[in-house]
Amino acid sequence: MIPAEGPASRVLLRAVSLGLALPGIAAAAEFPRSVTDYAASDVASLAGTLLGRATAEPFNVVATVIFALAVAHTFLTARFRHWAHAVEERHLARLRQRPAGQDRDGDGQPDEVSFGGQVLHFLGEVEAVFGLWAIVLGVALAAFKGVDTSIHYLADQVNYTEPMFVVIIMALASTRPVLRLAEQCMQLVASLGGGRPVAWWLSILTLAPILGSFITEPAAMTIAALLLGKQFYALNPGTKLKYATIGLLFVNVSIGGTLTHFAAPPVLMVAAAWGWNISYMFTHFGWHAISGIVLANAVYLVAFRRELFALQAPAAENGPRGEEPVPVWVTTMHLGFLGFTVWMAHHPALFIGGFLFYLAFAQATAHHQSKVELKTPLLVGFFLAGLVIHGGLQAWWIQPVLSRLGEVPLFAGATILTAFNDNALITYLATLVPGFSEELKFAVVSGAVTGGGLTVIANAPNPAGQSILQRYFPEGVSPLGLFLGALVPTLLVAFSFMVL
Repeated sequence: MIPAEGPASRVLLRAVSLGLALPGIAAAAEFPRSVTDYAASDVASLAGTLLGRATAEPFNVVATVIFALAVAHTFLTARFRHWAHAVEERHLARLRQRPAGQDRDGDGQPDEVSFGGQVLHFLGEVEAVFGLWAIVLGVALAAFKGVDTSIHYLADQVNYTEPMFVVIIMALASTRPVLRLAEQCMQLVASLGGGRPVAWWLSILTLAPILGSFITEPAAMTIAALLLGKQFYALNPGTKLKYATIGLLFVNVSIGGTLTHFAAPPVLMVAAAWGWNISYMFTHFGWHAISGIVLANAVYLVAFRRELFALQAPAAENGPRGEEPVPVWVTTMHLGFLGFTVWMAHHPALFIGGFLFYLAFAQATAHHQSKVELKTPLLVGFFLAGLVIHGGLQAWWIQPVLSRLGEVPLFAGATILTAFNDNALITYLATLVPGFSEELKFAVVSGAVTGGGLTVIANAPNPAGQSILQRYFPEGVSPLGLFLGALVPTLLVAFSFMVL
């Protein structure tokens, strides 16, 4: 008999009130298994450790295979979009051969939309990939562990704070007052180069990433991508320069948030655990990051100097002078909402509530506002939510890999692993490895931020940048093109962190 008071009675009463069986709760509470629970079965070799963990929890292998398929899908999104266009073209050709107005499905409307083409378009949206495969993961988890465990993991154990924060910070950073202020600040620097497109290019790629250390990386990425679209990509540069620029942007933003301890997700994961503050970050990471940004920008400026200096923009697009000014008090209120959201980044109830107040303010000052854009932020949030769902089940193999590497191999390993996992996951897992020296801590975090531009999934703000800029890539942003565009800046940043 269970006593009337005590933890056991409370668990039973809670289970009864929810209509759940105790075995289901116990099973849900044991999944996913903590990496510390595997310690007793660890052996000297990495292969032996991974085999032991896979044997102890066979679903580890299932989750990692599904994650690998999701990663592979991200590399095939351009192919899906190509297939979608082909299907839609065939559908339109069939429509032209039919009598005008013919209705095949009896709804009174001509069949102008290809259902198959729309499905392929959806499969070709990189923002949808991890969410789609999260459904597959949820079904597999329910089949292996039960529905209760699947619901418990997806609804209770996965932390969706970062995806929700990114949605709101993107929406705020893309508002007219904030963008106008950022554009005016960068115009001051661009004016030193005569306001030419090359001056805008250099100004945006230098200042916006560093700004990410104070307004967070997702906000900096949103501002930088929108301004690059207006001041650079709209001028239709060559394909190589397009990919070089987006790769450089992703790398710069990834390292640009390391001047402080609160703006970059991979730093945020370790700052409290390792006692890193703003002074530590600037003296150990900040100057390396600034050096890397300047070095990478300079190399690409020299490499593409002819095309960059040849770009010409209409006079009306060289700055925001032709637009109606936004009152200072409206811009100040926007900065207040932005600052409040950054301050409350770990408290969804508060930053979501603040955003609702912002929507009311935007409605009241609509004549000074642009339309609140939520489609792109929501897609990016969906992408990140899917990524954290998958990433939460990859610790079983990433943690033992990190724990067996020395300083230089750890830097290289973190850089490579980041290309296939969100870099915040890499640094979080590093906090679970006991006995890390200061040198190893520096190596894993610097490696994680260095590799943050190699793929769209490597750093949380990357999907935001790609979503904003992909309209300038007719066939979509190629993963290979992005990788090649980011490779040289990544190597230069590695030089900055490990040699300078």
